[in-house]
Amino acid sequence: MSTLEQALVRRIRIAGPLTVADYMAEVLLHPAHGYYRRGDPLGAAGDFTTAPEISQMFGELIGLWCVDQWMRLGEPPLVRLVELGPGRGSLMADALRAARLRPGLLAALRLHLVESSPVLRECQARLLCPMLAVAPEWHDGFAEVPADGVLLLIANEFFDALPVHQFVRRAGAWHERMVTVDESDHLAFALGPPGTALALLSPDRRPPPEGGLIEICPAGLSLAAAIARRIVAGGGAALIIDYGDDGAAGDSLQAVSRHAPHPPLAEPGSADLTAHVDFGALAGAAATAGAAVHGPVAQGDFLQRIGIAARAATLAERATPAERAAIAAARQRLCDPGEMGTLFKAMAIVGVGAPAPPGFA
Repeated sequence: MSTLEQALVRRIRIAGPLTVADYMAEVLLHPAHGYYRRGDPLGAAGDFTTAPEISQMFGELIGLWCVDQWMRLGEPPLVRLVELGPGRGSLMADALRAARLRPGLLAALRLHLVESSPVLRECQARLLCPMLAVAPEWHDGFAEVPADGVLLLIANEFFDALPVHQFVRRAGAWHERMVTVDESDHLAFALGPPGTALALLSPDRRPPPEGGLIEICPAGLSLAAAIARRIVAGGGAALIIDYGDDGAAGDSLQAVSRHAPHPPLAEPGSADLTAHVDFGALAGAAATAGAAVHGPVAQGDFLQRIGIAARAATLAERATPAERAAIAAARQRLCDPGEMGTLFKAMAIVGVGAPAPPGFA
């Protein structure tokens, strides 16, 4: 039993069961034993690999996407470039390298990184500080980012880690799914009493069949609305890329350790814990806040539309045969429907009246 599991068992024995959202928050962000307080989780030696770690093309194309948005916005002199969950900093490093095509953007931008992991903050600093005239600023949340200037925001595989509530339909009533302790002193799922936390449920939500489960992410909805309000007030654009659906996915809570599925309640703090993103709900929250939303579109389609084929061909021109094979494999992994191309989606938030951004026309 992990140290965090022991602490959670004691807490539940004293104060009662946890919601799934509270459990996720503890597992990922516990100040001493949370998953993001551990070492670097990325890469072959870690638990999972994200798109920026697969190929430089991913970050470079997003950098060009940001350049395009900056130009469409009239090349403003102050840009708050924000990345939510920057990982090692690979995406941002590739994006900044591509942004050198427009030195005016590099002079205008101030980089803000929303990151909770001390280990990853150190990785980001080593990689990004030498690339910028003004050092990045780190924040624990988006609300800490200064409100002046135009906002350009990137969130790749960030919303999937925000805590979700789960509700199960039983005998015509909603029950919130909880985490409790079983007879052997291990964590287990259970259902709360009917009507628990019904305020989180939309009154017009169609109930699933008997025994069906839905997920709701209040933190994600709140963040999408906050981003939209910033864009409406000061201008800008946001690009969200993650795995999920244009609607609720049912029970999508999952844990990953060493690139393999892991039981979500086993050894909490030792494995990454995520849930699929409900892009339809995020879009609704952003639109309600006054912004325009484009997408979601499949990641493969998005990358093809913004030029991954041309970028792969350019890289291949000066590559060795082995490097060309790696470039082709990376492009396939990012774009193929059987790999990341369909499960992952892209969505953009812009000001009302702004044209559709690249990749969404």
